[in-house]
Amino acid sequence: MPDQLPDTPLLELTLRPDLDVLLGRWRYQPEHPAALRPCYQHLANLALATGCRFWLQDLRRRASPDQETKRWLLDEYYPAVAQRLGQRLYVAYLFSPDMHRQITEAPDYAPPQTFEETPYSLNFFGDEGAAIHWLQTHQPAR
Repeated sequence: MPDQLPDTPLLELTLRPDLDVLLGRWRYQPEHPAALRPCYQHLANLALATGCRFWLQDLRRRASPDQETKRWLLDEYYPAVAQRLGQRLYVAYLFSPDMHRQITEAPDYAPPQTFEETPYSLNFFGDEGAAIHWLQTHQPAR
């Protein structure tokens, strides 16, 4: 049974204990990228409070992050969250099929193996079931 968590106008958060997944559904693309950081901090705080290190980020209602936000996420945010969790962080990004295609065909696309040496692992999906499956393949046996 999903547990609805405190959310923000921009980000709806649900803990799925049955899947061991923290689900973040972004409601819209903010006008200013700076509006994203407080939401990401809120997400990190809830992940730390629940101990959940498997995240599904539904970005179907958002555009790709700007380069500054992308750098912040990859270089600061995800490493810091993983360190605070004390274990590797897994994040599955869910995009619309068209956006997923654009992302994976972009010249700066980083495939999942790019993150093998980082304290976090990212993957990009156009299908929610495939995203959940990927997260579950990295979970310890229950």
